[in-house]
Amino acid sequence: MAGESAEAGERVVVRLRPPNNTLDQRAVGWWRVQLLLTTAVPVAVLAVLGVFVEPARTGLLIPAAVLAGLGLAATAFFPAWWFRVHRWEVTDEAVYVRTGALWQEWRIAPMSRIQTVDTQRGPLEQAFRLATVIVTTASSKGAIKIEGLDHALAAELAEQLTRITQATPGDAT
Repeated sequence: MAGESAEAGERVVVRLRPPNNTLDQRAVGWWRVQLLLTTAVPVAVLAVLGVFVEPARTGLLIPAAVLAGLGLAATAFFPAWWFRVHRWEVTDEAVYVRTGALWQEWRIAPMSRIQTVDTQRGPLEQAFRLATVIVTTASSKGAIKIEGLDHALAAELAEQLTRITQATPGDAT
């Protein structure tokens, strides 16, 4: 965040800019596996039913093939796009996150509003040595998630956020 110190009565200009940090490159593989698994389950159900239910074979195998094709196309395209779009940054004043592909969302959480900082590692994240940092604030919008971080970086980031928020005046409400 760009700003300048202000003398008494001077106005500080703050400009919204993209956060500086990218996610770990392994996040692309993690997202691809998630998409493949999400696609594989309904495709497998449709294909198995299509094999065993002869009267509905065509009505089940064609949607299975279409869904498989769409899933493969999404797996090839979206993770790389998401990697280019997702950004995050932590300063002494706030946590900044930009996410989304078609509908981009920018979230800024001032340090004085942070209530908890958590890390999360699901089974796939563990396989890719990744983690998610979850910053809970008093916002009705919900927590800010920084997904796709190296697990060691996520632990360091959680410690850094904890130190900064403890040193920041405010009641996080």
